[in-house]
Amino acid sequence: QAHRAPLTVAIEEEGKTRVIDRYVISAPVNGITCRLDLNVGDSVSRGQLLMSIKPLQSQILDPRSRAQAEARMAAAQAALSAAKEQLSSARAAARLASTELKRLQPLLEKRLIAQEEYDRAVTAHQTHRADERSAGFKVEVASYELKAAQSVLNITTDDSDPSNERIPVNSPIDGKVLKVAHECEGPIRTGDPLLEVGDPRALEIEVDVLSADAVRIHPGMHVLFDHWGGEQALQGVVRTVEPVGFTKVSALGVEEQRVMIISDFNSPQIAWEKLGDGYRVVARFILWQQDNVLQVPASSLFRSDGQWSVFIVEKGRAIKRKVSVGKRNGLAAQILNGITEDQWIINHPAEDVEDGKRIEILSIN
Repeated sequence: QAHRAPLTVAIEEEGKTRVIDRYVISAPVNGITCRLDLNVGDSVSRGQLLMSIKPLQSQILDPRSRAQAEARMAAAQAALSAAKEQLSSARAAARLASTELKRLQPLLEKRLIAQEEYDRAVTAHQTHRADERSAGFKVEVASYELKAAQSVLNITTDDSDPSNERIPVNSPIDGKVLKVAHECEGPIRTGDPLLEVGDPRALEIEVDVLSADAVRIHPGMHVLFDHWGGEQALQGVVRTVEPVGFTKVSALGVEEQRVMIISDFNSPQIAWEKLGDGYRVVARFILWQQDNVLQVPASSLFRSDGQWSVFIVEKGRAIKRKVSVGKRNGLAAQILNGITEDQWIINHPAEDVEDGKRIEILSIN
């Protein structure tokens, strides 16, 4: 029977979560690391000593090395100043977005503005808040990099035993260990990664979609996340449609042009707190949705004389009826006109079904 029910048109693709701000902690000098006692998943706090590095004897600060270290410290100071300016800018933008959202709230309640304008203000407020948090993390990282640069110039040495000279490596943020690149004691070079840390409470979702589908997705679009392990779908909103595509080979060996879509969670954190970095989700980008739509199975439609048609059941006969079709999602199709609610429709009409032909209904499930 043709019936009224909710109908949703969506693009569905697999994606994965990722920590928004992750930091690779690298070796500040050439040396020998001690054995790392941390494992993936361990919690760390800002300023916590993660490991220490014993500099190589040949690399202890000679005049040239000291000049290089002083230059790195000056660069770190400049980076910290730039990060603080970015944080000030992000805070100002967040305050403006918050003020705009508060201004639009009573206007929405009085129906003086459209819901779409208010939704854009909500998305802008969330985006600027995320930018402010990210800028705060960058200030913390810049401060850590400055301390790391200063530590090279302020090595604490035990005069009684030069072998006790150590350079500390501290955590730049409160978070968890995401990856351990150098666990055992051994020699390292300047810039070698030691481990990665991040805050799993700040997650985003990356989903790569076909470029033909990406043009239909825009920032602020509603998205649902299913098959993540929980019973309820998680709510989200598209933050960024990356302007650069890439080539990916499908499971069938076909080269496809894909585009990365970055989304944020809208559901309360308690609903997705068990998710971590790199967890699989299935994203459904909602292109169109209505709650009361007259619809029929898409498999009941066929083309006749260049128009969509269906066979309805009327007085024991199959009657061909031309219909106007609206939105389709692959399983169901919206009917704009041509039939009415509760009319019986022949699904998967065979070739021997013709207009006016007598039919017998054997059973109805």
